Amino acid sequence: MSHRDPPLPPGASCSPGAVCVWGLFLVNFAGLLECKLVRQHANFRYMPVRSSTFHLLPASRLVSAVRPFFAALVLCLLLAGPAPAQTVPDAPAPEEAPNVILMIPDGFGPASVTMARDYLRWRDGQKELPYDSLQVGSIRTYASDSYITDSAAGGTALATGKKTYNGAVAVDTSRQAVATLLEGAERRGMSTGLVVTSRLTHATPAVFSSHVPDRGQENRIARQQLNKDIEVMLGGGRRHFLPQSAEGSAREDDLDLLQAAQDRGYEVVQTASELSRAGEGQTQENRLLGLFSPGHMAYEIDRDHTQQPSLAAMTETAIDRLSGNGEGYFLMVEGSRIDHAGHGNDAASHLRDILAFNRAAKSALEAAQEDDNTLVVIVSDHETGGLTLGRNRDGEGIYSWRPETLAAVEASSGAIADSIRSIRSTGASEAAKRKRIAGTLTRLTGVQDVPTEIVSNLMAVEGPYAVGQAVSPLVNRQALVGWTSHAHTAVDVNLYAYGPGANAFVGHHDNTTIAQKLANLMDVDLESLTGTLRAGRDAR
Repeated sequence: MSHRDPPLPPGASCSPGAVCVWGLFLVNFAGLLECKLVRQHANFRYMPVRSSTFHLLPASRLVSAVRPFFAALVLCLLLAGPAPAQTVPDAPAPEEAPNVILMIPDGFGPASVTMARDYLRWRDGQKELPYDSLQVGSIRTYASDSYITDSAAGGTALATGKKTYNGAVAVDTSRQAVATLLEGAERRGMSTGLVVTSRLTHATPAVFSSHVPDRGQENRIARQQLNKDIEVMLGGGRRHFLPQSAEGSAREDDLDLLQAAQDRGYEVVQTASELSRAGEGQTQENRLLGLFSPGHMAYEIDRDHTQQPSLAAMTETAIDRLSGNGEGYFLMVEGSRIDHAGHGNDAASHLRDILAFNRAAKSALEAAQEDDNTLVVIVSDHETGGLTLGRNRDGEGIYSWRPETLAAVEASSGAIADSIRSIRSTGASEAAKRKRIAGTLTRLTGVQDVPTEIVSNLMAVEGPYAVGQAVSPLVNRQALVGWTSHAHTAVDVNLYAYGPGANAFVGHHDNTTIAQKLANLMDVDLESLTGTLRAGRDAR
């Protein structure tokens, strides 16, 4: 056998030559054993007999008895002759996946999984998350220029199979475009969709649908997205689609991309109720663009259910729209704000957005189970915040953390910060402001005895994020939750897969491997498409 050959399966025979080799080995082994025993002056060894006791035999008698047995065994094997040869089968060809749902819980690390599971076990006795039994491995997440990736480089790896620098959107280290899975799916005639809770122009959705050297070029990203043939796009970021003359616009030109979208056949919706009615009186071929907020959609803990749809509702709508294509579909779903809560070290918001993502994952997995023709892959682009469960630096809580604390929190740290800034802006005395701030914190976090230093810090800090980051320690200390960073970390993240081709993802992989394996399963040639993009033959 060569070093690449697998071992013979049970029942497969060896050749006569192999039998001779093994027989000679066994006979000589007996001789070596005898020499070793003599050299060590070992006088006795245990020899089992038919009774339940053991008799002691001298070593020389033991070896003398064994050697004829080995010789007889060799003779019997030779006389038996070779058995019919058995062919070792080749490795099975990878299955094709007509439909692919790639779900990215942004900023979701291993501790985040445990946090959600422990919380649900405390709340209602649920012991497993929807995808716990589907874990097949993990991935490493570094960028080309850093051990710690940002969402642009990490997303580019998942979308294109290529490493790149932090900040890059579907371009390589030389700033040249590299083809994405979504573009490959379009080229194959598959339907495509993007569902996120961030701005649609934010890093992760952008890397599947545009090519720019800097993730900050969101106005350019929006224009490129509309020039694709993406059937469904749902998320936030309306400000990048409005002309500069419109209130709340972030554009620096007069392009009205909402009108352009309608001209291209998109039905444009902006509220949860409009999404629920989408498609009424229209054909399934109509494209759908949902922009439910000027910027990012709200954290799940703050979401107005009448105005903004849940991630699960958007996912279900997208699957329903895309599944009518006989050529299959590719859908990317991102739980975007899991990451944002990690940046703010906001444990309660982090948890609620994970639970919202879990509901979306459950919907996707149920759809895959029903049609038996859909691959679902769940993997984060990186971990955010350095979350850990168990915090003893304040002198309490050895071997403990308190998931029940997070249930009492009623708003994100950002929303609480808005309330505190409002209190600070009043003309009340400092003592009155302090009292109101402490009362607001108790009402919105459930923490009864708010430390004086927390209130003092909230009275002093400035900046759009500083106030929110000053709120988070109050809940973290109470819940015994720790964080190491307000940024990303380098830890590996979990990988889950279900459906045709799921076995291809077993093991630990580089993040670029995910796109490469998905491309194979989708029968998409990303290298060839990259060449087409660079040659300028693709007007999109």
